[in-house]
Amino acid sequence: MDIQVSQEPIEHVKDIGELVVGLDIGTTKICCVVGEVVDSGINVIGVGTVPSQGLKKGIVVNIESTVASIREAVHLAEEDAGYDLQSEYVYVGIAGNHIKGFNSPGIVAVNNREIKQADINEVIAAARTVKISENQRIIHVMPQEYMVDDHTGIQNPIGMTGVRLVTNVHIVTADIAAVHNLVTCCNKAGLEVADLVLESIASSHAVLSKDEMELGVALIDIGGGTTDLAVFCDGTIRHTCEIGLGGHNLTNDLSVGLRTPLQEAERLKEDYGGAISSIIKPNLVVDVPTVGDREPRKVTQKVLVDILEARVVEILEMMNSELVASGQKNKINGGVVITGGTALLANLVDLAEQIFDLPVRIGYPTGITGKTGALHSPRCTTAAGLVLYGRKNNDVAGRPESTVLSRVKDWLKKIM
Repeated sequence: MDIQVSQEPIEHVKDIGELVVGLDIGTTKICCVVGEVVDSGINVIGVGTVPSQGLKKGIVVNIESTVASIREAVHLAEEDAGYDLQSEYVYVGIAGNHIKGFNSPGIVAVNNREIKQADINEVIAAARTVKISENQRIIHVMPQEYMVDDHTGIQNPIGMTGVRLVTNVHIVTADIAAVHNLVTCCNKAGLEVADLVLESIASSHAVLSKDEMELGVALIDIGGGTTDLAVFCDGTIRHTCEIGLGGHNLTNDLSVGLRTPLQEAERLKEDYGGAISSIIKPNLVVDVPTVGDREPRKVTQKVLVDILEARVVEILEMMNSELVASGQKNKINGGVVITGGTALLANLVDLAEQIFDLPVRIGYPTGITGKTGALHSPRCTTAAGLVLYGRKNNDVAGRPESTVLSRVKDWLKKIM
């Protein structure tokens, strides 16, 4: 179905401050958020959300459909904000199992003198000089800590004196083709991309507290096509991981198991779904629509939840295994935070606490004010997080030479 976008000009609001725009291009929905920078964080002045078409498991599979969906979401946000976004740079979320994350050390000699910003830049450059696959390129380099000689756990070594400066960084890479297609869709929709942001990193800005990040916390973002894991400890990122399973798999399982169309399976999941079947009364019956002219079938709610529970257990156990394998699980003293649309599934917290043997809570966006009604849901964590990330990193926006498109073109030249 073609999406029609109004061509009527947007009337600008007056006295608007510095803007940050976030664009969450997900498998199930596309959400554009327009935020005004304020002292307390972000004041949301416009939101546009439409169903996503053209993506599968976070990867663009149909550029034309994706562009149309982006245009519609942006236009709705423009109408809501009363502002034309053509001149604004946007922060775009990226996900998919092509994303890779790993830690890397770097070391430079400072020869018993005062450490300066140039030394920090040099040691980070040394840490990012690692061999990666030819089809992957770095999208994030996030310092975890610095060490000056024998002193460890330093967050900012500027002004200190030592012989040797060492750092550990967390590097995130993405497939060049996937990045290129995502940025191309944004450009075709009339947008300039200020930066691509790993969705779990964006979400962390919206749902995690400083105390949780200091104590140690695992953020699990269960989106439509992927599930993202980000682990924080001592106030910094420690581990990231992406798997190609998400809420759409739950819907598809219901569609196949109950022999009902996907649209009906999604409705049944939202209306009657849950994560623990043992607490469902066996006499509760649900009408399940079928295909063609057949009458709806009667299915117990317990059967429906049985199907969902099996997939949710699989996803959470994969996350738990990843935590154990990464060596980070014993550092998660602040527990687990689950967000994304699937976080709304009934009794998910109880099931997750059984699997992780840790306290679990559902993550709702915080740090935003204004028109937050449409964003007050785990479904919108990434979108809210993108504008908060943009507020923190907005010195990059507005500099055409730093846009992602120019970097992608450089990457492509090197491999052609």
